[in-house]
Amino acid sequence: MTGKVYLVGAGPGNAKLITVKGWECIQKADVVVYDRLASPRLLRIMKPGAEKIYVGKKTNRHTMKQEDINQLLVDLALAGKKVVRLKGGDPTIFGRVGEEAELLKQNNVPFEIVPGVTSAISVPAYAGIPVTHRDYASSISIITGHESPEKMNRAIHWDKVTNATGTLVFMMGVANIGYISKQLMNHGRPKDTPVALIRWGTWAEQDTLIGTLEDIEAKVIENKFLPPGVIVVGDVVKQRERLKWVESMPLFGKRILVTRARTQAIDLVDRIEELGGEAYELPVIETVPPASAEARDQIINALASMPEYDWVFFTSVNGVEYFFKHLEEQGLDIRALSKARIVAIGPTTREVLRSKGIVAEEVQGSYQQEGLMDTFGDELLPGQKVLLPCGNLARSWLPDRLREKGLEVTVAHIYETVIPDEWDDDVIQLLQKGKIYAVTFTSSSTVTHLLALLKKMGNDNPVELLNKVHVVCIGSVTAQEAQKAGLSVSIISEKATMGSLTDALCELKDK
Repeated sequence: MTGKVYLVGAGPGNAKLITVKGWECIQKADVVVYDRLASPRLLRIMKPGAEKIYVGKKTNRHTMKQEDINQLLVDLALAGKKVVRLKGGDPTIFGRVGEEAELLKQNNVPFEIVPGVTSAISVPAYAGIPVTHRDYASSISIITGHESPEKMNRAIHWDKVTNATGTLVFMMGVANIGYISKQLMNHGRPKDTPVALIRWGTWAEQDTLIGTLEDIEAKVIENKFLPPGVIVVGDVVKQRERLKWVESMPLFGKRILVTRARTQAIDLVDRIEELGGEAYELPVIETVPPASAEARDQIINALASMPEYDWVFFTSVNGVEYFFKHLEEQGLDIRALSKARIVAIGPTTREVLRSKGIVAEEVQGSYQQEGLMDTFGDELLPGQKVLLPCGNLARSWLPDRLREKGLEVTVAHIYETVIPDEWDDDVIQLLQKGKIYAVTFTSSSTVTHLLALLKKMGNDNPVELLNKVHVVCIGSVTAQEAQKAGLSVSIISEKATMGSLTDALCELKDK
């Protein structure tokens, strides 16, 4: 049975600028064939077991020839695969989608073209430059800029293009900026025409260089301004000083490594991006149900005694979610806890309990286990029975303190924390090249697991590698674990919340 190919535009780089349709195609694909300019984050929404194939191109260096890419798409589809061909920007604007679609058509392979947000308009927008403006330009031309000057001279009618529209946008033309600017001046554009070059637009590396047709080549050389980039020529560039917006955001230009489990990282990722940063997800922990028969029996026995408990302490969102899963599996009812006072450590844990219909009491202060003793210490009495649903790596501090006060504590390890089977091979390169600004740790296990994961990925000294970037910890307990491992902690959030963690990120000063 023949599969199908989706020719998808990934947008300019920022993963959230892909279309909803494009996102859905990636999620259902069996194979994703992707380019250099597609966000790595998009590959992390692929379904388990899906294959990814890199066919990206750099200047003078191609991983795979275009003809081979065309044939690869045909072969994969004829093998019955759902294939996404993921291209930066929009596939119909210098994306060679016509060649790929033509061969698919010749081989009777079904395909769809899924448009993307083109870098021709989105990258300038992120630099504060609208490509049209009532006072400056009512038309726009999009022109290839990466061909050799000889080929561009044959393909582009400079005498017509130069003054055809108010704004000219050259795609991938940084290496040819001298040739482009000379041609435009030779054919009638004034030498003081504003020019903007925006490289890696919408990415953490976004950088903008402003000049005129007369001096832009010298500025490119002086600033060592390298591809990839978009060139904007015209008076609309004057809008940048008034309209640039992303550079003023507190985390602009900063790529933050997020180590939380993917199911829990959404809030932190959203906060980072709302503040202008780029979140790079590398989940180093994964939660799974307990594997051993002994652990399962422990859970059954703990839940069977629910009517006897005076207190239930939930220390994490995972504790809540797995507790209710086990209730459902065993056919039990939350009403069995009618005698117990239910306490949540942290506002997020409390909100998840609320979503389950439970209005829990909340720990004050730092939202850590120590705060629980400070909040309820006088009410915790000898002989009272406590249920503590948690993971297998949970600290023993709380049950130890409760037992010291004479309470009977049942610790139920209702989930296990493990290192994920999959990892991202690019993260070590990003760390080595200084392309990660900070790494965030939200628990002790994220510290130990990231160090272990980096070793598995081939780095012999992960502590040295991480000490090149800012290490940001949520709370003192996590910070102590990081310091014990040899990491230099840059800042600790005041509270164990995602809001406090992002506040800490905004307070960092460059190393």
